[in-house]
Amino acid sequence: MDAPPNPKRPCHDPSSVKDPSSLHLAPGFNQSNVDTTISSFLSLSDLPLFSSSPLSIACSFDRVLDKVIDDASDHDRFLDRTLQLASLLHSSTKRCIRRRATLHNSTSWPLLPELTTKVVFSMLDTKSLMQASVCCTMFNKCAMDRVCYSHIDLTMAAKNVDNGVVCIMIHRAGKELRLSLKLGSISSRSTFLLTRSCLAPLSFNHGFAGGLLRSLHLYNLTLTPGKSLCAVLSLCPNLTDLKVIGFISGTDKVNSVEHLAPITTNCRLIEHLFLENCGAAGPPSSSSVVEFVDNCPNLSSLTLFQFGVNDAMTRTIIMGFRQLKYINLSGTYGISGSFLRDLGLSCKDSPLETLSLRDCYYLKEREVLLFLNSILAGDFKSIRYIDISSKHGLVSDAGIATFEPKFPIEELKKQKPGVTFVAIFPAPSSSSSSSSELYSDSTSSSGSSYYSYGEDEEEYDDSG
Repeated sequence: MDAPPNPKRPCHDPSSVKDPSSLHLAPGFNQSNVDTTISSFLSLSDLPLFSSSPLSIACSFDRVLDKVIDDASDHDRFLDRTLQLASLLHSSTKRCIRRRATLHNSTSWPLLPELTTKVVFSMLDTKSLMQASVCCTMFNKCAMDRVCYSHIDLTMAAKNVDNGVVCIMIHRAGKELRLSLKLGSISSRSTFLLTRSCLAPLSFNHGFAGGLLRSLHLYNLTLTPGKSLCAVLSLCPNLTDLKVIGFISGTDKVNSVEHLAPITTNCRLIEHLFLENCGAAGPPSSSSVVEFVDNCPNLSSLTLFQFGVNDAMTRTIIMGFRQLKYINLSGTYGISGSFLRDLGLSCKDSPLETLSLRDCYYLKEREVLLFLNSILAGDFKSIRYIDISSKHGLVSDAGIATFEPKFPIEELKKQKPGVTFVAIFPAPSSSSSSSSELYSDSTSSSGSSYYSYGEDEEEYDDSG
């Protein structure tokens, strides 16, 4: 006859086991008795933990469990409860260790918690703040203070940031989210987890968070077509700084210029605007530009990279923004430079300090020459930096690209020593010679410097 199979302990659903704290105490057994029993257990003499000796604690546990389990009416419940008690002791010990470490850190740390938060943690970038928060309990408490989230920059950890992380950060910031929010990946080749609704938390509580925001930077997010961006910005009426890299006009083939007015309709306090377009462009209209100028009376810095503006629109922009000090229209195909000719007398006292027209495909050599002559004649008194560098060269009078334009460099050197004029044109082939010059003379006593075409081009200034 076959031997009966070994009996196995049946599996129990953990949810069916009652929490020890919910069990009723025996009559006459109060909390003081529980504390005394546990204290006596923890105060056992320094016996060996694991040993073959009968006096070891491990042997004592075995003996007691074997004896008690024989007297228990429900063996499985007893064993489950014993394991729970062991787990509770383990968890309580870990909490005690953390509390002691926190106490040690707070007594040995040279600054008070309030100063630690204001002087140290509030100065950290968001990624460093999160790394510091997992070091210890004291640092975690400091890192949870709302003042640490007035600047939220999640671009450095874009691969690990999803909509939930953005929501948590905005919630933690609360009323302190009054400075800046940066989302996305600065590198366009990176992949990230953000979707169209990542900015939805700005609308919570009737747009409370969005109303506090002063600066919003979005990098290479596929969620920023014109209409979607306008909906988000309607929640941010107090923005003074907006930067969108990878702006797209949407599937309607509308020129990116057409979105300038709707974007700024609810952001009339804008001072710095940076938009880089990467969408398809249809024919632009000047009416949108006029409305755009009317919407932003305080604008002082403007970058429209690869936008579909033409000379007439550029003239309207420069003449309309009375406080404009910086303008960057690099990568614009619709500009020939004729707007420069019309700005001479009307912008004699213009506050414009920086003009960048890098890689403007149809920029003409003659228009740049006339502009430089107007500067020598006393127009644009505030101008300090001009950049017309282009890998395409300039359009000559013959209608072909020239990489050797003729400009009055010596006159600029003598009459306008505070002006930096950058004109770098890489040679079209390695065998071609290059003779364009970079005139860069500061107010110091050093002389001007001349560089050949072959030098590396400077990066675009993104101060907008």
